[in-house]
Amino acid sequence: MLIIEDLEKTYGKVRAVKGLNLAIAQGEFFGLLGPNGAGKSTTVRMLSTLTPPTSGSVSIAGKRMDRNLTEIKRTIGVVPQHNNLDGEMSAWENLELHGRLFGLGKEERRGRIQELLIFTELEERAHDLVRTFSGGMKRKLMIARALMHRPAVLLLDEPTVGLDPAVRRKMWDLLKTLKAEGLTVLLTTHYIEEAEILCDRVGLMHEGRLIELDTPRNLIAKSGTIVLEHFTQGVTTSEFFATREEALSRAASLEGSVNIRPANLEDVFIQLTNRRVSE
Repeated sequence: MLIIEDLEKTYGKVRAVKGLNLAIAQGEFFGLLGPNGAGKSTTVRMLSTLTPPTSGSVSIAGKRMDRNLTEIKRTIGVVPQHNNLDGEMSAWENLELHGRLFGLGKEERRGRIQELLIFTELEERAHDLVRTFSGGMKRKLMIARALMHRPAVLLLDEPTVGLDPAVRRKMWDLLKTLKAEGLTVLLTTHYIEEAEILCDRVGLMHEGRLIELDTPRNLIAKSGTIVLEHFTQGVTTSEFFATREEALSRAASLEGSVNIRPANLEDVFIQLTNRRVSE
């Protein structure tokens, strides 16, 4: 469905994305995980046609972006990191405008808007100005807008950034529904739990490069499924083990504070880069 080959983006002397190669299958929920500045958002901007690549190629649904730009734009739905809704328009009007821009007929627009407002639980606020919405409601409306023209691929750039934990979990339920319906999704995030819960596969990005690619479970298994954290002399060190019994045996020989817990994707990332994903 989505094929990226040797994709590069350079700003002056800065290489924001360095030779990215990636293939995402139809119906796959794929996550790009990494800290701020890793190149995730730049990648999404190139895939969404907002930023031209310096080199490399992108194909979506068998069409190359550099040769079928108009068709590609109809194929993708984009939820950017920052809110770009019109706050002086209602939720309905924002969706109506998007439908008109994509050439949807009157009856089709009306039905699709109603369907998406129900899907995002915004039907009771359909005619309220968007500037009166909470952050979570605005995010839901941005997803509804991206789905308005029935895209084949949905690009989500940090869709839950800035939301409180309760609202974030409601957003996850919405995204799980899209996953269950078989939509192809590319998600960028630095929330570890989000990637582990939602994604079929995860690519770890660091300094513009894709440094690991696998399912969340396999990535964690490569490092060790159990982490022993040892705090002594003001420093926490981590060791990885295949079983809890091995970690307990090691802990018995240590002095100071010890914590044993399941490993997660952030542990994998720290091992590979010595940098936390949320930085």
